[in-house]
Amino acid sequence: MIEIKVPTVGESINEVTLVKWLKNDGDYVERDEVIAELESEKATFELNAEQAGILKTVGKEGDTLNIGDAVAQIDETAAKPESSNQQPATGNQPETKAPVAEKAQPAAQKADAPKEGQPQTDVKATPVASAIIADKKVNPKDIQPSGYNGKILKEDVLSALENPGRKPGVELFNRAEGREKMSNLRKTVSRRLVEAKNTTAMLTTFNEVDMSRIMAIRSANKEKFKEKHGVNLGFMSFFTKAVCYALAEWPSVNAYIDGDSLVFHNYCDISIAVSAPKGLVVPVIRNAESLSMAEVEKKVVELATKARDNKLSMEEMQGGTFTITNGGVFGSLMSTPIINIPQSAILGMHKIQERPVVVDGQIVVRPMMYLALSYDHRIIDGRESVSFLVRVKELLENPELLLFGKDPVKALLEL
Repeated sequence: MIEIKVPTVGESINEVTLVKWLKNDGDYVERDEVIAELESEKATFELNAEQAGILKTVGKEGDTLNIGDAVAQIDETAAKPESSNQQPATGNQPETKAPVAEKAQPAAQKADAPKEGQPQTDVKATPVASAIIADKKVNPKDIQPSGYNGKILKEDVLSALENPGRKPGVELFNRAEGREKMSNLRKTVSRRLVEAKNTTAMLTTFNEVDMSRIMAIRSANKEKFKEKHGVNLGFMSFFTKAVCYALAEWPSVNAYIDGDSLVFHNYCDISIAVSAPKGLVVPVIRNAESLSMAEVEKKVVELATKARDNKLSMEEMQGGTFTITNGGVFGSLMSTPIINIPQSAILGMHKIQERPVVVDGQIVVRPMMYLALSYDHRIIDGRESVSFLVRVKELLENPELLLFGKDPVKALLEL
């Protein structure tokens, strides 16, 4: 019998939560087969079987375990069971038992069994109810059964069709309260947000950007872009490229405070805030300043997909020199994002909304987006923060500058 213990997942992590057992107690598991999911304060990771054998679970789902605690045991001496599809050779015993069971079946249950030609379902329902479910493609989970022993009747299906989106008889609101234990990830997010508010001199400056040029470029080239690169042309690549050029011009926005020192970076590791099922995570696009538009978009899709599937590694979430967050995808028109410490600044993108603006003395309608830059005033002065955001605005409104960060004519004249 060998013990499967909680592995070391990071220098500062002392405990994890057992989120889910993927194998049951008593199951036979193969070596390196995933048996459980654990969650640290930064990420969710899988636990593998170290040997093949019979699994004996020790921890329970929801338990908080310290590094080195036993999660399970495996009896590696146990023989691998035969396939469940193979039946022992016992003559005609299975064949003789089936008719007996059929005869012993109550007449009432036999009457409910679907007849030949009627749709078969894996839910307990009368034949008429099963036929309506199949015909109308109703999800049985959305039906409140009222028959004996949880059986779905014809009236239950019709009631579900008349009340789409909710189960009949279920209250939308009541005076009940629910209590749920905070996950390690949610605890970490809460602690870091409060720490950012309490330990930084945070201030936010705003501006707005005309998205007309970028939207025109996307409309004209999105099909060819996807055909050539296999990924959609989104807004994040434009913003990432613009931010990288602006960070090169204003290096204090790409720096952080370490004790009595200022640490500057000669590279741009851009963190992107992603809303995952278990909370907010901030994976990092490494060396974004060296990536093409297509490479940025591919990395965004990769990291966002891993975040939704809880597959981000610790390395993919560590580091980062500047953060971009997009509240616009949820409809936010304006907000003040909180700094992702120990970084010194974060850029907030927002909803694109058509608004009247004045261009060359004329009122015109343009797709506008508010930008918000929250920054640590201890290291970034007002001049630097405002100039940084104005530079980002300039680059976004003139996307041709994103090619190498300068106006071609000015570069030619060395102005």
